[in-house]
Amino acid sequence: MPVRRLMQYITAAVAAAMVLSGCSGSGGAAPVVMGEAKRGGSVTVAEVNAFSSFNPYSAGGNTDINSKIGYITHSGFYYLDDGARVVRNEKFGRYEKVSDQPLKVRYAVNEGVKWSDGEAIDAGDLLLSWAAGSGYFDDADPTAGTGTKYFSVASDTRGLAGTVLPEIGGDGRSITLEYATPYADWEVAFDVGLPAHVIAAKSGLNDEEDLVDLIRDSPRGNVEEPALNAPLKRVSDFWNSGFDSTGLPVDPAMYLSSGPYIVRDIVPEVSMKLVRNRDYVWGQEPWLDEINVRFTGSVPAAVDGLRNGQVDIIAPQPAAGTEELFAGLADQGTTIERYSQSGYDHLDLQFSGPFADKDVREAFLKAVPRQAIVDAVVGDLLPDAKPLDSHVFLPAQPKYNDTIKNNGSSDYAEVDIAAAKALLDRATPTVRILYNRDNPNRATAFSLIRDSAALAGFQVVDAGLGSADWAGALGGEGYDAALLGWIGTAAGVSRIPQIFRTAAGSNFNGFSDGDADKAMEQLAGTMDLAKQDELLSDIDKQIWESAYGLPLYQTIGTTAFSARVTGVKTSSGPLGVWWNVWEWRLA
Repeated sequence: MPVRRLMQYITAAVAAAMVLSGCSGSGGAAPVVMGEAKRGGSVTVAEVNAFSSFNPYSAGGNTDINSKIGYITHSGFYYLDDGARVVRNEKFGRYEKVSDQPLKVRYAVNEGVKWSDGEAIDAGDLLLSWAAGSGYFDDADPTAGTGTKYFSVASDTRGLAGTVLPEIGGDGRSITLEYATPYADWEVAFDVGLPAHVIAAKSGLNDEEDLVDLIRDSPRGNVEEPALNAPLKRVSDFWNSGFDSTGLPVDPAMYLSSGPYIVRDIVPEVSMKLVRNRDYVWGQEPWLDEINVRFTGSVPAAVDGLRNGQVDIIAPQPAAGTEELFAGLADQGTTIERYSQSGYDHLDLQFSGPFADKDVREAFLKAVPRQAIVDAVVGDLLPDAKPLDSHVFLPAQPKYNDTIKNNGSSDYAEVDIAAAKALLDRATPTVRILYNRDNPNRATAFSLIRDSAALAGFQVVDAGLGSADWAGALGGEGYDAALLGWIGTAAGVSRIPQIFRTAAGSNFNGFSDGDADKAMEQLAGTMDLAKQDELLSDIDKQIWESAYGLPLYQTIGTTAFSARVTGVKTSSGPLGVWWNVWEWRLA
């Protein structure tokens, strides 16, 4: 599921953010070798989407599979368990709140923690992560088309944007962040991201020290007086796209690890091999020596692989009518788990082209057969499955039922072709829909939307791309609507401004609403849970009133694993089974 995670706080840690739901690769050698003794063999995992970037923190690289691989090849100050609880990793380092007014948080990496090329993880890496995640240097005015947005991060920058230039500790391994105002998600707002010494070299600087000096000496961005910082732009340009690759880069520096596993090989859009990082002792140490990943969006192919022993763990995106594929697996000792994910599929409209006109947006949304899509995709996987009626809450959340009564979702409860025709007033707009053609559920939704919208006069065109390409097209000009998914965790509220705030990193359709922006600013600053729910309800209503798009259905997850593997635990969040990869063993 090309789930670009809705719930994403990937400032540098994949754990807290919304995410969009054989042979050798292009060459290169792994930066370290395997341990001298086998610890636990290997397993093979089938994943829906193909890998496309070693930077899961960027807007273009923030897909589910990139984030999963990023998670097991990177380490940090914390991770989230299967209950979305923060678990601090004090083997890596420590972070502590040193002051409430103003809010100050100190992060210190332990001595001996390093990248897989032997370079220490230090204050330069922390400072770069802050520079990328804060938007501190941006002076872009999206409305006027002036200025520059430097780092294209997927996460919301509002929290770290409220910090001043960090203070670097005398040990060279720590920084202190000071917030101008309280920030609700401070505990999951920051972590280590990409290697600063690599980015410095690749962007034309002499070394990491030059990068640190550049960040410390550069002025804060001023929208009123924009001024291009050319050296910083070279750094951010490389950060944004320099790590994008569907194969294994020739230069091992492009896929350094700080986590339990290192990428050894990639066959583009087919498979990936990861091996244990023998030097990794600053976190939960894994048991398995090798993990192989096979990319397949086909549920039958994934199940067949599990049945014949070619795959040990699968997490396919189920669809109506696929239940019988699993028949007999339990008799082989296979464990099968079905659950509601903390994510959803949705249709988003661009606020440009034919949809610059609100009447046209409303007309299109009234022609979308949401219940038919739910029946075709979810079917009997969930009893009495209904369309999702909120952009910010899921049905199991306490505020959901109260919110949907008044948020405006009832205007699109049923297909209304007559109302759509009236709004179009005999116009016949052409609408290009972007989606992942390799995802059967998205292909089904596209077909149903195309046929229903044609009854109202719309000419719907397939702008779909393959699994390795479609996510990179988001935010571009080659489509008018997109079918995609978000998946996230229950930790914090940053996932909402990440998607809906004006010019935010995962705001791909140009939505901008002043009242919603004000509500999201308040949301980031309050730790009162009841007030957060109230603000979220207000934001939801404003999104519906804008004819932004339609939530379609909460996604259903399936995990199945063979009897030869133990320790697998499924999270409903973006990492799925990967959150505790270090506990996987062969039975």
